[in-house]
Amino acid sequence: MAHFSFIDLFAGIGGFRLALESVGGTCLGFSEIAPDAIHTYCKNFDEDESANFGDITKLKTLPQHDFMTAGVPCQSWSIAGKNLGFDDDRGQLWNDTIYLLNKVRPKAFIFENVKGLSDPRNKEALEYILMRIKKAGYYAKKFLLNAYDYGVPQTRVRIYIIGFREKKYLDSFALPAPTPGRVRLVDVLDDCDLEADSPAEEHKARWSLSCNEKGFNDYFLFNDLRNGDTTIHSWDIIDTTQREKDICYLLLHNRRNKRYGEQDGNPMSLEQLQGLDATIHVGELDALVGKGILKRVEYAFIIEQPFDDLSENAKLLLSKNEEGRLVFHVLKNDHDIKKAKINVHEMLAELEENGFIRCSETRYDFKNGKISTGLNGVNRIFLPSSKIYPTLVASDTNDFVATKNIDGDTINEFRSNFMEQIYSKGAYRKITKSEACRIQGFPPDFKLPTTRPRWMKLIGNSVAVPVIKILAKAVVETGVFEGQEAIIKSKTRTNQTDLFSVDKKYKSVPSYPPSIVQEGQQ
Repeated sequence: MAHFSFIDLFAGIGGFRLALESVGGTCLGFSEIAPDAIHTYCKNFDEDESANFGDITKLKTLPQHDFMTAGVPCQSWSIAGKNLGFDDDRGQLWNDTIYLLNKVRPKAFIFENVKGLSDPRNKEALEYILMRIKKAGYYAKKFLLNAYDYGVPQTRVRIYIIGFREKKYLDSFALPAPTPGRVRLVDVLDDCDLEADSPAEEHKARWSLSCNEKGFNDYFLFNDLRNGDTTIHSWDIIDTTQREKDICYLLLHNRRNKRYGEQDGNPMSLEQLQGLDATIHVGELDALVGKGILKRVEYAFIIEQPFDDLSENAKLLLSKNEEGRLVFHVLKNDHDIKKAKINVHEMLAELEENGFIRCSETRYDFKNGKISTGLNGVNRIFLPSSKIYPTLVASDTNDFVATKNIDGDTINEFRSNFMEQIYSKGAYRKITKSEACRIQGFPPDFKLPTTRPRWMKLIGNSVAVPVIKILAKAVVETGVFEGQEAIIKSKTRTNQTDLFSVDKKYKSVPSYPPSIVQEGQQ
């Protein structure tokens, strides 16, 4: 086994460390600022908190080491965030990471981030990051991988940037092939009525959720904005007439039509719905509002008076008018408004109350309008037979696992059995702490806090350990660490206040695009 030293930046609870130690690595220290993560890391690795280098933005250097790892915070690039990229302070942490890479010059590195960094909207940002790495004197490649392909029953797509100081090692780096014999959800559950040794079926499609052998989804989605054979809507749960169901489906099937707005899903007015079915009257829509299925939406506003004396945020929002008209959903998606962290709903309500604007158009939309919120606290229920579980996230989700399996020869029978045997009887639960650990590839007895929000935040923010292990092993197999002796780690640590200055290491943080970055600007 090769021997190498590494430093664990943005360490979290130590997913990188678990993986690298298993392939011959010795950790010389870590960087983390979250108290809960620091405590958990030290507890599991029998590490003293003095091994923590602390806030990366205050570091001017690091001890010499062979291998650098960094799970750079992802919120600024994630679809779950505001997509502010480098306009978010967390996006700028890439500059700090690459600064230290250039300063210490380890032989190799692995950086991990969310899939969103590779999306077209972030193309410039990713090119900028890769350019900075190249200017630091490293040869690197990016890879988009799904954890499901490498030994965990979880669809977790992440971008990995792997680099070497010498080009020959990058040339010899071979991306590992997907692991044969995928782990399934049943393999990580603490209790279920499905035989664990039942034949495994190949996943239907990469990066999607799975189907059973009859082609039915292995999970049920509770959502009013989507439709499918195993989608459960509010009108499936609440007592509604067939006429009411038909109106709901009419709205569902047409709200994404660009005739009614430029958003991914648009509220629709009574007049627009009557254009599709002239018999619809306002009383029917209001009845669905009363049942909690639909809601009235103040969709557009007219500016009533000048706004010179208002706050800067109010002026910014009002400046986004088109010929004196403000549209709520346009405002919600405006980059400048997001950057200013303006609560559009609250600001419009305040302006309307004070007479600066008035509502000029009311529309109807589904009350349950958030994709991941679900219905009655349930987003998805996964059957034990499912081959995959959705991405674990720090905020937890409204995803559940059924405590029993169901079957059906037709989709209607399948749905009916689910509603009768699982949903109506409450035969479903959230995953446990040990199951969450297994889903991320951690040992099931990994020490985590007791309360669910705390341990879910820590495990959801971590990396999928088997993926890191396979990638780290591939790095080792390039021979980049060959000939090195085993590393004896000292428990004695240099006083960090002497080693690291808290002075700013560079006057200003450069921003993309790459064209403005000069040679030697690290």
